[in-house]
Amino acid sequence: MSLRPLLPLAALLLSACAYTPVQKPVAGDDFRGNELGQSSANRMANLAMRDNLASLQTLLEKLYKRNPKEWRKAGAADYPSALRQVMAAIRNNTPLPALRGQRSIAAMSTAFDPGFGGDRAGALIYGIGSMLVDAYGGRTELFLVHGLDAQQLANASHNLEVAAWMLNNRQISGAPVLLSNEIGSVRNLSFEREFGKMMARLDLLAELSDEKLRRSAIDFGQSLIAGPFLQFLPVSAAAQAAAP
Repeated sequence: MSLRPLLPLAALLLSACAYTPVQKPVAGDDFRGNELGQSSANRMANLAMRDNLASLQTLLEKLYKRNPKEWRKAGAADYPSALRQVMAAIRNNTPLPALRGQRSIAAMSTAFDPGFGGDRAGALIYGIGSMLVDAYGGRTELFLVHGLDAQQLANASHNLEVAAWMLNNRQISGAPVLLSNEIGSVRNLSFEREFGKMMARLDLLAELSDEKLRRSAIDFGQSLIAGPFLQFLPVSAAAQAAAP
């Protein structure tokens, strides 16, 4: 029996197997000249900070939509204006006026303080963001001369876990301080997922930072052992070695 009629079907099946569905496209950043001053570890840390800041912006947008009275407390015309103010303060490492100089864990605590009358959502996200900037040595981008402290990163991850718990459980007069996750007929755990992603990034960076010195010693040892076997021979020497 001829197999020729089956060839188009086989080609179709092969092309289907080769096709990978794209649910979340991965696109790298364009090259920038300042990346020449960054190691691979720096670049990984910078990508983690970029994604964590994006997660914070997502969280703040969700909080403002679920708690519109909060962005109104900031005196903004609308929630996008309030969001831009908070994120700019984080990225530029500048104070948020309503917090009177408070930042990091102090700002996070203020967000859940019953006596605080300001923008709780903005205070919480600014507190988290400024904490991340502090863990990076007061910056959002690292270069060769910069390093990370593993314990500070691990502490920041722990603080995120505490903040997520407080967001889900802290109440004032029987009502949630801030509306976030819902568990009912329709489960909404989008806040929990964003916090989980940020904690995972920080935990991975903490592990890598903790191994930095050990890996440096191993890499040095590998270079000493493998060095003699990974050298090109002069052409004349190679010709002599090949001669009978």
